[in-house]
This record gives sequence, structure tokens and C-alpha cells, in this order.
Amino acid sequence: MPLGVQSALAVGLGALIGTFAPSVGEQLKLLGDIFLNLVQMVVLPLVFPLIVLGIARMESVKKVGRVAGKAVLYFEVVTTVILLISVALAELTGIGKGAPVAGGDTKSLESMDQGVDFHELILHSVPKNVFAAFTEGNLLAAIVFALFLGVGMAAIGEKSAPFSSVLESVSAAMFKVVGYVIRLAPLGVLGFISYDVAHYGFGNLKSLLGFIAVVYAGLAIVLGVVFPAIALIYRIRYVDLLKQIGGLVGLAFVTRSSEAVLAPLMGKLEAFGVSRSTSSFVVPLGYSFNSDGSVLYQATALVYLAHAYGADTSIPSLLLMVGVLVVLSKGMAGVTSASIVVLLAAGKSVGLPAEGVALLVGVDFIVDMARTAVNVVGNALAAAVVDRSEKKRDVHQDGQDTREVAAADDEATAPAAPAEVGASKGSS
Repeated sequence: MPLGVQSALAVGLGALIGTFAPSVGEQLKLLGDIFLNLVQMVVLPLVFPLIVLGIARMESVKKVGRVAGKAVLYFEVVTTVILLISVALAELTGIGKGAPVAGGDTKSLESMDQGVDFHELILHSVPKNVFAAFTEGNLLAAIVFALFLGVGMAAIGEKSAPFSSVLESVSAAMFKVVGYVIRLAPLGVLGFISYDVAHYGFGNLKSLLGFIAVVYAGLAIVLGVVFPAIALIYRIRYVDLLKQIGGLVGLAFVTRSSEAVLAPLMGKLEAFGVSRSTSSFVVPLGYSFNSDGSVLYQATALVYLAHAYGADTSIPSLLLMVGVLVVLSKGMAGVTSASIVVLLAAGKSVGLPAEGVALLVGVDFIVDMARTAVNVVGNALAAAVVDRSEKKRDVHQDGQDTREVAAADDEATAPAAPAEVGASKGSS
């Protein structure tokens, strides 16, 4: 039975268990946690050697910087456009006006940090102990170390060949392990869905249906308009890309975890035609800096709360929300309940109380599924865009080099001028 069918059956069975046997559904969360632990177990051992090898095989350190620059610029532009679209959509629909926000319970938020310490974030991304970074599963720190190691290997050339062979073997073995782990995905799906339905129920849905509908509409616009437009500009076969990664997008949807598909996504992109050196660098980087679905949710939630509390929603205030989220949403992928943490910090920055955010926690799992799936598509498209940009540059460079060589050949084979011939004879 195909994995997608197994996962669909697991969703149905999990919903039934969570509805009619909630105590059992709560306990089945163990299956989901085990699956996520298995995924997290293999992510760093696979991603690290791929990034190192990808950078080591680039022609120069200059190319590494160029690819990183393109990726970061793309992330900033696209997430800002999505934030503007989501704020405009939320404002036009007027969601949150008259919403019952007085009874929010903030107990569930007490354990979450209500601020973002950027000094700590930067220090956290530069590991003082590489082994500690691996132990903590700090993906951003692993990327930074892999960047330095890859550049160092490129600099020493052939001397790095033995270590490259070791990394190749590790990555090949880890791809196999990832395949084994993904086969257990339906059990993880069963555990997550059973727990979500049993724990959260559907009591908060009525008052927040409008919010959920606008978030899903915004995500549909991103998937159906924004991403296809980007793909058209860069001549990427968007529909074919979705077909290639569709199964992984579905898995991310039901598990609510980008990590669950991070490793196999790079394999799917390579099969689609994206170079391994680009995908192995851009996708993990995008995991920390390119959360397209999450930023849409965060902007919609802020406008919802602003309407609910009667806060100022003039154009300057809305632009302030966008600016705050542009800054706060970066580098938050490794934080538990990252979107809620960002919402708390952003809400505090624009004067919104935490009680409102607490109301959204009850339906967070419903929108979390969709925004996680959009994050996966966004990172896949980002890798394809950067790769296409690099290939266009290489073709242009090759064409320029060919013209220069041809011109040099023509000059070398052209008949000499009479004066030059005479001078040549005289000298000989």
C-alpha cells in the first residue's frame, strides 16, 4: 500500500480514536513523539555532510558567498511580500472585529519566552563547541560549522579527498536510514492526529472559524498565485515540482513538522534537477530563515488580535507589524512552538496582550498543519530558484568564455598585415 494511502488511513483512524476514545488518543501521542525523535536523530548526520560536500565542490569561496547572498535576498523579499499580502487580506476581511477575547487563559504561555534575544540568537548560531551543537540539534550552528569546514576542504584541494569519501559514505548510509524512518510515518501520523483531536477537540472552532478560513485562504493564495508567479519568472516547472515533492508536503501537513521531510526533500529536489550542492545548502538555510507559511499565519493573527482589542490598524501601524515580523520571524525554526513565541514577542512590541494569543493556541494545530506544508513548498521553490539563477549565470559565463576563445583563435589565424609580414621576415 502506498505511503500516502497509509497516512490517509492513519488520519481517519486517529480522528476516530481521538473523538470516541480520547484517553487512548492522549496516550498515542507517544507514537508521534517516537517518530519525531527518529527524524531528528537522522537530520543532522545527513544534512551536515551534504552541506560540507556541497560547499567543498563549489568552484570557489566566491560562489559560496554568491549562493548564500542570493538565498538570503530571496528569503527576505518573498517573506516580506507574503507578509504584506496577509496583512492586506486580514484587514480587508476585517477578521477579529467583535471577537470574544476577554477569556484567554495565559497559563499555557507561561513557559514560553515572551521576547527574542538577538544577541543570544547570534551567539547560538556560532558554536563554541561543535559537539555540543550536534548534541543539542542546533541546525543553524551546524550549518555555520559546515560552511567553514567546506571552505577549508575546498582550499586544500586533493588533500581533502579521503575525508570527502568518508562524508559521501555517511550521507549515502543516512539516506538509507531516512528511508527506513519514513516508512514509519503512518504510525507517527496516527499518534499526532489521535492526540490533537483528543486534547484540543473542536470547542474553539466556532469563534475562530473566520480566522482559520482567512489563514487558509492566504496560504492558498501563496501556493496558487505567489509561488507560481515566482516559478514563471525563473522558468521553473511549478506543477512538476509539486508532483515531485507532493508526498513529503502531505507528510509535513499531518505531522506538523518540517524536520520530518527535511532530509528526503533534498533527494526529491535532486531528482527534479536541482544540483545537490545548491539544495543541500539552501534548504537547511531556508529551514531557519524562509518560513513562508508561518509568517503569513503570524501576520494574520496580529491583525486579528488588533481588530479584536480595538487597536490601531492604520497603514503605518500595519507596516510596523510587518517590520516587526520581518525581524522576529528569522532564525526561529529551532524554537519550540516558534510561531506562538514570535506572536508573543510581536504582540508585545505593538502593544497587544498575551491573553489574545492564548485564545489562538487552541486552534494552532489546525493552521499549523497548513503553514508547515507551505513552508516545505517555499523552501523547495527557493532552492530551485537559486539553482536556476546559478545555472543561467554559468551558461552566460560559458558563452562569454567561448566568444573570447573564438575571438582569440580568429586573431591568431587571421592573415598578417603586409607591414607586419615584412617586419617578421626582417627579424628572422
